Amino acid sequence: MKRYAELATVGLGPAPGGKYRHWDTFRHAPPLRDYTAEFQWLVVKMARMALYRPLPLKNAMGEPFKFALPVVVLEYLHRIDRDASGTTQGAAQITDPATQATYLFKSLVEEAITSSQLEGASTTRRVAKAMIQEGRAPRDRSERMILNNYEAMRFVRGLRDVPLTPELVMRLHRVLMDGTLDDPAAIGRFRRAHDEIVIEDETGTILHTPPPASQLTGRMEAMCAFANGAGNGEFIPPPVRAILLHFWLAYDHPFVDGNGRTARALFYWSMARHGYWLCEYLSISRILKKARGQYSRAYLYSESDDNDATYFVLYQLGVLCRSIDELYGFLSRKAAELREIEQMVRRARAVKGVLNPRQLALIHHALRKPDARYTFESHRRSHGVSFETARMDLLSLANQKLLTKAKTGRQFVFHPAPGLKTRIEEKVKKVKTARSASRVLGKS
Repeated sequence: MKRYAELATVGLGPAPGGKYRHWDTFRHAPPLRDYTAEFQWLVVKMARMALYRPLPLKNAMGEPFKFALPVVVLEYLHRIDRDASGTTQGAAQITDPATQATYLFKSLVEEAITSSQLEGASTTRRVAKAMIQEGRAPRDRSERMILNNYEAMRFVRGLRDVPLTPELVMRLHRVLMDGTLDDPAAIGRFRRAHDEIVIEDETGTILHTPPPASQLTGRMEAMCAFANGAGNGEFIPPPVRAILLHFWLAYDHPFVDGNGRTARALFYWSMARHGYWLCEYLSISRILKKARGQYSRAYLYSESDDNDATYFVLYQLGVLCRSIDELYGFLSRKAAELREIEQMVRRARAVKGVLNPRQLALIHHALRKPDARYTFESHRRSHGVSFETARMDLLSLANQKLLTKAKTGRQFVFHPAPGLKTRIEEKVKKVKTARSASRVLGKS
């Protein structure tokens, strides 16, 4: 007891050094003085026990999961409250009605692609994006997964003010899995007792066995009640509740397939429901895809250490913050690029009037992708405008010789004008030369 009291005075709390480590990594950390790793772990676990808050989620044996809110969690929550809700500085492009739909489309497509790739979809980003932009039918299962994910993200956007119910979860699953399962009858229903579902690693080692199918109806009802705010009366920060909802569905694994995609979609629903509007423009799957092993370990650590869901909460909070940072970096770069393009075009006097934000974005894309292909429909979908507005945008650019126009079948197809950048730069030089000559003549 004396040694414990002595160790407690040096600040060995629930997350030493700001790290909420699992025993697997804690035991390899540098020791503190002459204390063994086992004794230090005991002190850390006792500090965590003082913070634990029980959840209505229980494991298959009826033991409750729990979570803690150590300082490192509170720091993440402060960043998310500051940067993802309310009036957010530095995000003018996604608050400006003229460009908002463009960035929302990009984010929905990105999340649809990467969330599906996490589950095995193999189509490239370029092909998948073109499929959604052009509205063509998917050619294979991978493309169908991505299109379904895109439609599911649009579906949950419309549910932000609607309480979650088991029926809504089933509808979401049907949107996600339409046309992708060998057994279509398994879509939009719970797995059954004869469906052997286990989570394995690449070596075949079983990492998780979900609760039995006989418990799923009750567990889904409890999950929806939790998602809608039910609990023991204690406040749970909304991002933590959204992450725990993600964890809950993935832990229960109620469906034969599509559990991960459904869980991530419910996370977005919960964040939007609580006013974290910026999350519509984030892609958490983009971050998860870069470190799939860490994503899996976050589940495993939570289940293997006394049902402590804090591991998963912390990992997902970190993912969310990295996603926010990536978005702000992207917006900053995009704003600078569009300003450069706008100045270049204006200096060149290559256009009559001022290009609108959609046209500037297209010209920037055309400069980077000289083999790009644009149609009225792809432009309409990309920027969330009417067909007539999309038509006028592209025809105007073609009339100003910034795009070429050709007819393929019954539709017009546009491509970047040959040597687009050189053409604009040459016009800039001509303008400068003319100005210089004018100054010389004015002095003579």
